[in-house]
Amino acid sequence: MRNKSSKKIIILGVAAVSVSILTTVISLIIYHNSGDIYLDRSRPGYLPDESEVENEPESNYTFSSSGPITEEVLNDYITHFEEALNYIDDLDSPFSEAPLSDESLGIPAAPAPSDNPSAE
Repeated sequence: MRNKSSKKIIILGVAAVSVSILTTVISLIIYHNSGDIYLDRSRPGYLPDESEVENEPESNYTFSSSGPITEEVLNDYITHFEEALNYIDDLDSPFSEAPLSDESLGIPAAPAPSDNPSAE
């Protein structure tokens, strides 16, 4: 009797793994055929369009790791730090809905349905 139950468990395990592999393959086929794979920005190797590249801040200031720390050096550092902070504050929030909008994804707006069904 123990032999029959162990065979059923093995069959159940193989069936569960088979179903999961099948559903994964089907979902990946749908993902590829629908074209959504080309919108996925998390894939390695994704390169944004030239229009999507944001300008870097013009300043490449680096704080000296050696030398005396004077009031002038600190004021210069604070000035550059505040410029960098303002640049970061001006960026769009990565958690807003804007990065996923149709416009930012390059999806054209759907044409409005015509009121005249005989035009087709």
